[in-house]
Amino acid sequence: MLRPRVIPCLLVKGGGLVKTVRFSKPKYVGDPINAVRIFNEKEVDELIVLDIDATAERREPDYRMIRNLAAECHMPLCYGGGVKTVEQFEKIVSLGVEKVAISSAAIHTPELVSNAAEIVGSQSVVVVMDVKKNLRGEYELWSHSGTMATGKVPAEFAKQMEELGAGEIVVNSIDNDGVMKGYDLQLARIVRQASTLPLSILGGAGTLKDVAALIGKFGIVGAVAGSLFVFKGVYRAVLINYPNRSEKDALVGSR
Repeated sequence: MLRPRVIPCLLVKGGGLVKTVRFSKPKYVGDPINAVRIFNEKEVDELIVLDIDATAERREPDYRMIRNLAAECHMPLCYGGGVKTVEQFEKIVSLGVEKVAISSAAIHTPELVSNAAEIVGSQSVVVVMDVKKNLRGEYELWSHSGTMATGKVPAEFAKQMEELGAGEIVVNSIDNDGVMKGYDLQLARIVRQASTLPLSILGGAGTLKDVAALIGKFGIVGAVAGSLFVFKGVYRAVLINYPNRSEKDALVGSR
């Protein structure tokens, strides 16, 4: 039986683990490998690691880091950052990574989605949609770590990605990133109605109640969070954390 997934998302910048607020002001929070080891102990459902420098700096993924992360992970791992070719998909999967995420590349070279799905399988192709409201109050996709407006509509883009063979969509709210005041449920609903693909939502979770609200509204969904699982308390002290088995069962029971 399919169950909702509760997924930590780790952002890597300059080799270190950071957390951002609305895609800016990165705060160093530790070593990615150490965080993975702690999450192993906490038996997390899945882990997403995004290198937020790679695409902006127009460089290759850091394969050494990816290899080290994959070797350490005891849970399914999704990596994103700097991926622009099918060959890169193949290499990352060969290192032991289950899923490869693309964002800017899916927008600017959408044929990469279908080409990669044909080679590594749809289940390994994840499209991350970085979304924020424009001056008209409408949701719009942004690329290159939220620095370039694309004019693309999230619902239409989600349909296109499904038709091209993507295996999963991650909706990332730039407006809610690091704010810790709850997910953008309206944005989640728009994308959920547009696509039947497995869907994960990122941006805004501040408490487990926010996770429960998302699961209660959408059922089988990936509840992804960054700040929630690396900070503790109102002063945002760095502490890697994750719900225990009974807490997670309660979240799933909120459906």
